[in-house]
Amino acid sequence: MSAECGCVRLGARLAALAAALVVVLGTLACGGAPGAAAERDSTAGAAATRVVLLGTGSPNPDPERSGPAVAVVVRGKAYLFDCGTGVVRRAAAAARRGITALAAENLGIVFLTHLHSDHTLGLADLILTPWVMERRAPLEVYGPPGTRAMTDHLLEAYADDIRIRQEGLEPDKHEGWRVHAREIGPGVVYRDSNVTVKAFAVPHANYEPGRALGYRIEAPDRVIVISGDTHASDAVVENCAGCDVLVHEVYSARGFRSRSPEWQRYHADAHTSTEELAALATRARPKLLVLYHQLFMGTSEEDLVREVRRGCSGTVVSGKDLEVY
Repeated sequence: MSAECGCVRLGARLAALAAALVVVLGTLACGGAPGAAAERDSTAGAAATRVVLLGTGSPNPDPERSGPAVAVVVRGKAYLFDCGTGVVRRAAAAARRGITALAAENLGIVFLTHLHSDHTLGLADLILTPWVMERRAPLEVYGPPGTRAMTDHLLEAYADDIRIRQEGLEPDKHEGWRVHAREIGPGVVYRDSNVTVKAFAVPHANYEPGRALGYRIEAPDRVIVISGDTHASDAVVENCAGCDVLVHEVYSARGFRSRSPEWQRYHADAHTSTEELAALATRARPKLLVLYHQLFMGTSEEDLVREVRRGCSGTVVSGKDLEVY
């Protein structure tokens, strides 16, 4: 092979590498890579705070999206926010990818944003499955008024299952099926050596004030804000205020226009449009905006992100189940 031929081939390889680098950097610039990169290397930075999307769905039964649930993992401990359908299995999938804090037996605390069914259908699963998998301590549940009644009724519904397991041949008779339910309102609701969790009231449909909550989670290295279900709210802006990650619900403004007047009235009162979210994020200034509980209304995921980016210059991604940020 001539020297000239070798130089041509080397040049082609360098050009290909440069092109690939441009693609990667471009993806990072538009916010597409944080979740994908973390998924591939989920064991990296175990001491760092990670946001794991266990469910990004809505009441719509999308097989690709479990019910709303977000985990914040700090120093090997998982803090869950909401527990929609499939939460424990999604957590188990994340554990298989290296985030062992999300193994079933380690799921010990959850904060509920509100008591709508899509955010709480996994609560019985979260109470009982980790117990069967040998969680020994009771589940700690924090949520708005009504939380205690919900957990009491679930335990009553499964009383026979609990009795049979306790009286049967299962070798461990520990107390992992029990629940410590605490009804909370706005303010600091939890603190340990890893996190401080502050709840704040958000406006959602016809919920009374204080019965729908967002959360601000302060960890040693990051601040994360989770909106819960809400229409555009100053409370989110105030609690984010330059936060590292804002996880926020959204619906398509373009798709909204195709809905019936009745549904338009509901969504405008209960949720946040892409246009409203863009304006909110511009004021809140998160380093990363993650969309979840997406209501596409006939549009695509790309459309949804594009709609937000029209009015927001920050980094925006549309979250998918099991992505890590």
